[in-house]
Amino acid sequence: MLIQWITIAEFRSYRSLSFSPAPGLNVLSGPNAQGKTNLLEAMGLLLVGRSFRGAKASDLLRWGAAGASLSGAVVRGNVMREIRRGVTQREDGGWVVTGEGCPWTRAIPFGWQDLAILTGGPQARRNFLDGFAAKVHPAHAAAHNRYRQILGRRNLLLQRGQYEQLQPWDEQLAKTGIEILARRRQAVAALEGEVASLYPELAGTDQTVRLEYRSALGPAATEGEFLEALAARREDEMRRRSTLVGPHRDDLVVELDGHDMRSFGSRGQQRLLVLALRLAEAGPVEAAVGSPPVLLLDDALSELDPDVQGRVLRHATRSGQVFLTTAEAGLPEAGGAAWWDVKGGIVAESMGAVVGGTA
Repeated sequence: MLIQWITIAEFRSYRSLSFSPAPGLNVLSGPNAQGKTNLLEAMGLLLVGRSFRGAKASDLLRWGAAGASLSGAVVRGNVMREIRRGVTQREDGGWVVTGEGCPWTRAIPFGWQDLAILTGGPQARRNFLDGFAAKVHPAHAAAHNRYRQILGRRNLLLQRGQYEQLQPWDEQLAKTGIEILARRRQAVAALEGEVASLYPELAGTDQTVRLEYRSALGPAATEGEFLEALAARREDEMRRRSTLVGPHRDDLVVELDGHDMRSFGSRGQQRLLVLALRLAEAGPVEAAVGSPPVLLLDDALSELDPDVQGRVLRHATRSGQVFLTTAEAGLPEAGGAAWWDVKGGIVAESMGAVVGGTA
């Protein structure tokens, strides 16, 4: 799968832009704060309907704009589909992303915020797992939203001391929670198989990566066992007025040669390992969807030494359509890439021909 073309209007720093990228590696080069990340964000929004930076819809508009629009064509084999998205204001004053996507479009982003997968709290790692699981099993996103709603209602009952009303919410929490746990464990197994070979390839070492999903519930836990665990913690929950059992309390451990990378390793090691975790998503996603996802790599080579940069780029050139931002004028092993200069909301071919855009 690839993006054939994209047009943007009133989005972030872009008043208007028409961009037709190459089918392989596209390097978006230029100084900071010139629109490189915004362009990646626009492509991600077009493909999946949300910002990979976690931005609210209202933050996606160009300053002073009454709305934003994106359109583009995606291609898989001989099939071409046009997609349209908008950022519009509701009657109540809120902003929302509108439009429908394509069932086989997937994007895998990488940005500086992904370092939180290792250095942040458990929520960042749970979000990573849930995001990957949803790319492979779209029903996971709906189940996760349902779980959050049930959890919120159950916590409210605990806060109000309405303990006699907990039973039906316990049952719903257990049913949905077991579904989420099963998919998360599947996600960890799939990622571990990929990253175990990918990280040594990128790092140029023979180091061993291990992933472990840690939960108060066992690997083959049933709804009944979930309910038993809730009952066992009931007094603690009544005292703390919060649900203490379930996938919202779990964590992912990432080890390199037996060292927990949440608190071990150099900044470069951590960055490369997080990048490898993101790139490891591509294989299972392609197997599930039937076509490779688009990779959106924002400043992915920063803090990596030149040899590692070269290995990452060689991997990227074999990975379908890839977009890589950089502030560097040149990169190792990127001779076959399409280069684009990005400055002031203008995107131009590296030889200076403007592709199309106005600031």
